[in-house]
Amino acid sequence: MASHTNKMIKQIRERTDELNNTRDVTILTLASLAEARDNETGAHLLRTQRYVNALAEQLRTHARFSDELDDETIELLYKSAPLHDIGKVGIPDAILLKPGKLTDDEFEIMKGHAKIGADALDIGEAQLGTSSFLSFARSIALTHHEKWDGSGYPAGLRGDDIPVSGRLMAIADVYDALISKRVYKPAFSHDKAMEIIRKGRGSHFDPDIVDALNTIEDQFIEIADQFSDAIYEQEAIKAVG
Repeated sequence: MASHTNKMIKQIRERTDELNNTRDVTILTLASLAEARDNETGAHLLRTQRYVNALAEQLRTHARFSDELDDETIELLYKSAPLHDIGKVGIPDAILLKPGKLTDDEFEIMKGHAKIGADALDIGEAQLGTSSFLSFARSIALTHHEKWDGSGYPAGLRGDDIPVSGRLMAIADVYDALISKRVYKPAFSHDKAMEIIRKGRGSHFDPDIVDALNTIEDQFIEIADQFSDAIYEQEAIKAVG
């Protein structure tokens, strides 16, 4: 009887692990489809989710964040972060891939990717029922372009009205965009990126999250090096070969 029970527990555990692994691979695959249409890379997904995780771990004992950033929440943030730009699949190539500065009208269309992504994840949640994972993914997709002073989009949320998930993703996404080469800009150094982010403390970004980044900036450097575009491309070539 005990042997049979142990076997059933093992099978359930293996099945759960298989489902979780399938979910994780599916997330990265879906997110990579969005990135494949953009000027960014799959490595961007790996870096940003690790930046978010590092910031959340640093802030988990902070008085403003300790009630929200428990083990389960941090894991869900990590898992859902790659879907932050999934809405870009709904943006026309002429705008998404434009090698120069967008016009005001084009930028208005580009800003729509936040709601497009959130709406798509809403549909998924409606099919699956209540899902804490999809709720976090939707929150990140919708709010990672909101700004602390209320000047962001799509809703112009201000301060703590912006979910923690969106505030964390905002810094992770901007930092990675700054240190990465794009068709419209060279890659900035870590020091230059940090200078820009510090200038945005209290206007673009939650001040306490910027302070957390100041404390763990070496971790960001390590993540950027470990998951650089060059290394990612080499691994992709090996996988195909």
